Order: sequence, then C-alpha cells, then structure tokens
Amino acid sequence: MTIKHNQQIQHNHFRKDWQRRVRCHFDQPGRKLRRRNARLSKAASVAPRPVDKLRPIVRCPTIKYNRRVRAGRGFSLAELKEAGIAKKYAPTIGISVDPRRANLSTEALALNVERLKAYQARLIIFPRRVGQHKKTDSSKEDVEAHKEEGKISRKTHAVMPIVNEAREKAVSEIKRSEMGEGESGAYRKLRDARSEARLVGVREKRAKAKADESAAAKK
Repeated sequence: MTIKHNQQIQHNHFRKDWQRRVRCHFDQPGRKLRRRNARLSKAASVAPRPVDKLRPIVRCPTIKYNRRVRAGRGFSLAELKEAGIAKKYAPTIGISVDPRRANLSTEALALNVERLKAYQARLIIFPRRVGQHKKTDSSKEDVEAHKEEGKISRKTHAVMPIVNEAREKAVSEIKRSEMGEGESGAYRKLRDARSEARLVGVREKRAKAKADESAAAKK
C-alpha cells in the first residue's frame, strides 16, 4: 500500500532477531562422511546379502511419461504367484512386495514374472546355521563356488538393471508394403464407420418411406 501526502511513516519491523531463525548447513561435508560410513556399516552387517532389494519394472504415470519405465515399490501378489514364490517368503530372499499393486496388462505381468525367474536363477541362498541344510537353501557346491571373492554381487540393481529403450528403437514407422491385407486406408475406414453410425436413423427412415410408397403404388 503506497503512502500519500504528509502521513506518519509506517513502523518497519526489522528487529525480529532473525539470526535465531536461520539454520546454516556448515556440517554438510561431515554429514556426507557419516552417510558414507553408514552405508559401509550396513553393507558389512548384511553381508553377503545385497544392500538393496529386487524391484519390479513399472510404467511412469500420465501420458507424457508412460513411455518410460522405472523401478516400482514392489512386486504384486499375482506376479509372485505366477513365479511360484510365496508372498511371505519373498521378502526373506531380497524381493520387495507391494500387496496393493494390481496388474493392468498381461505384458507387464509377464515381464515382471520373467524378472523374478531370472533373479531366482542367479540367487544363491546360504544356510543360516552351519550343518543345517534346508530345502530352500542352495546346494553345497553352489555355495562353495560363489564364496570366492568377486563372484557375489552386492548391488541387485547393478546385476539386473532397468533400462529404457532409445526413442529410435522404441518407436518405428511401418511402411505401406509391410501392412497386412485389408489394413490400408485406416483413416478412410474410420470416417466411413463414423458416417454410417451417424446416418443410420436417417437411412432407415428413408428406406421405410420408400417401401411405403412402393406398397401404396401397388394398391
């Protein structure tokens, strides 16, 4: 609000002790080191397990971004059932589960089931206690073979990455010679179908009137 004429000067509240309400992040380098040490300690505590879980491939929402794929929250119950994995057993072997997620297409379901099966094929399950072998554990030969340094991966997303196709490969143009029989002139067919649907009542009325006229002429 502007001030006109010879009025009193407004009180400017500049003495609010603003230094107490400002936070400076001078500890940023120290926090960076703490986060790194926390990651290393977590990796050491969960070893030889990976530090991250296996996540599904999902489409980004909205028309603008649905050509891209990304990692989802967890696999749906239908995907786990198709892959033959129990929903309570999956989190124990490094598979994230999202019971609320629903599959809207068979293609996405098949893709994630294939991802689960590929993960199971690579998975080596060590026995919890020495000398106590269970059915779900890997064989002794596989365990011994993968105990060597460098054969165990610590990052699931590095072994099974989620890659987006390049735009040139994802979208391709179909030539007229590659189209099947009766697939040419799609736009003309759509226009004809729309016209027939719009004029169906008028044409029926015209045909009925013509039939009535011919019947009256015969009498």
